[in-house]
Amino acid sequence: MSEIPSPAAGGPTVLRMMLGARLRRLREANRITRKAAGYAIRASESKISRLELGRVGFKERDISDLLTLYGMTDGDERETCLLLARQANTPGWWSQYADVVPPWFEVYVGLEQAASRIRTYEVQFVPGLLQTEDYARAVTLLGHPDASPQEIERRVAVRMIRRRILEASDPPHLWAVIDEAALRRPLGDRRVMRGQLKHLIELAATPGVAIQVMPLRYGGHAAAGGPFSILRFNEPELPDVVYLEQLNSAVYLEKLEEVERYLAVMDMLVVAAEDGGTTVGTLTRALEET
Repeated sequence: MSEIPSPAAGGPTVLRMMLGARLRRLREANRITRKAAGYAIRASESKISRLELGRVGFKERDISDLLTLYGMTDGDERETCLLLARQANTPGWWSQYADVVPPWFEVYVGLEQAASRIRTYEVQFVPGLLQTEDYARAVTLLGHPDASPQEIERRVAVRMIRRRILEASDPPHLWAVIDEAALRRPLGDRRVMRGQLKHLIELAATPGVAIQVMPLRYGGHAAAGGPFSILRFNEPELPDVVYLEQLNSAVYLEKLEEVERYLAVMDMLVVAAEDGGTTVGTLTRALEET
């Protein structure tokens, strides 16, 4: 039987992605269209697409019917796929925060938890994984001014739990390029900003975390379109994913040509931004001036 990764490594998300990738390969190998596959399980073509991307939970009966359609009627690999389907429905920790984590963001949290490498560019705020609790609260209050104190704290709690992946025994490598404007824009009071800047200086010395600042003197650069993140996974069958967050939704890009465009932009940002040593100097000056 094929090896199955631990559900703890990214919760159900990585399992759904792996099973979805297997189902897609089987369908394509048998030259079966998504429409025909959907008909076999009484579902739409779009549902097959979501299943293959790992965007939705699995019904074991559906997976069994698809495997039969694809000619996998017995053997260890069929049992492995059915076991993956059962384990992939195990709720991730973020399911406890469904009241403050919308479905479109649940996907990202699961991907983030499963990633081995995260590259991100931010313009307006310090990236979420690098935020202090006080700074995260200030950002949350800005985006949800009418929320109750209880809701604010639950939203902050989600961000703090997400941050724990950097303290894991095998953490992802995080490479963040932060526009200098995000460091100069005050959020909360002076104490909050000073605490955040100190935190960034400390993190810059942490193995596995690379921080670069895009200085204000660069009037324009490759990422003029806005912030984005690129996530990579240890499992070779899983594609890189580009995440673009919008006000009330998000876009996930996985097509090779789209991902390669963002990888090229990130490479240009890394070259244009300050190196690690210069970045620490910029952070220190910002701290002194705050």
